[in-house]
Amino acid sequence: MKTRVLTTRENLPGRGLGRLSETADVVAWPGTEKPGPSDLASLAAGVSGVLALGNDPVDGALMDAAGPSLRVISLASMGFDNVDRAAAAERGIVVTHTPGVLAETTADLTFALILAARRRLGAAQASLAEGSWELFRMGDYLGLDIHGATLGLIGYGQIGRAVARRAHGFGMHVLHHDPYAADDGLSTSVDLPTLLTESDIVSLHVPLTEETRHLISARELAAMKPTATLVSTSRGGVVDEEALLHAVRGGRLHSAGLDVFEREPMGTELSPLVAEDHVVTLPHIGSATEATRAAMVDLAVDNVLDILGGRPARTPLPGSPATPGVPTRTAEARVPALEAGT
Repeated sequence: MKTRVLTTRENLPGRGLGRLSETADVVAWPGTEKPGPSDLASLAAGVSGVLALGNDPVDGALMDAAGPSLRVISLASMGFDNVDRAAAAERGIVVTHTPGVLAETTADLTFALILAARRRLGAAQASLAEGSWELFRMGDYLGLDIHGATLGLIGYGQIGRAVARRAHGFGMHVLHHDPYAADDGLSTSVDLPTLLTESDIVSLHVPLTEETRHLISARELAAMKPTATLVSTSRGGVVDEEALLHAVRGGRLHSAGLDVFEREPMGTELSPLVAEDHVVTLPHIGSATEATRAAMVDLAVDNVLDILGGRPARTPLPGSPATPGVPTRTAEARVPALEAGT
């Protein structure tokens, strides 16, 4: 008899779900909207694994609904803030994610946001689309240079290093702040106040934890240059969006590029940041290429199959065991040089 695995979506890129269905009975959330905890809990009885996207909630109630058969929660995501890690640790459940396969793609998108925000490409394209481009004027759509600028990376793991490599192609000077990462020839390690005051562009590459929630708030924004650009492809909660809105509207920050928001998805109730002329916004597409999303699902499925087959998981979260085992009291281990991405 096959074991049962719950997935939070019916259709996922690549062939991963097909491979999983050869070994397990796959139960999928059938809805067209984001499932809530109770939606998933209603399908979870007796499952041995849960394969979830990075913003689908996996809490203790869902784990209890699955019961003692649940051995692995596999995220098709690098980020992990949607999972109650402490609840999983108390139940001896392995939690896995998908590092490695999305770093380069997310770094590409990070640089796209840097270029779009710094050069005001969104405002220029909107003007063209609405038929307002009637005369060439030297003062229209003036942005700021990227080449030769100083880039500050908050978080210097796989994605941060990939962004640093791209920055060198633009002749940029690169700084980073990460307590687990020293100078490496690509970037110079500095403290956070130094990074904020010296950088022309600040790019965020940290997971969302209690320590990093609103890491960038009014105080940090005030420390940045008024000509600076803030970019985030990590998690929305790392930035205080209200403080960012005030900073951009007040001219205390040149621009921002955001792929992530505190409330996702938005539907028709848009964040006011979406309408701001000096803010470029995207719907959490940092890893959104066909190859990368398929690779994420494949790795998430591999982690499930490893656990179901009695093997250690390939990419457990730091602080999570690689095999199901004795319950522990906490999963709040330090996460060295780890970043979030979709």
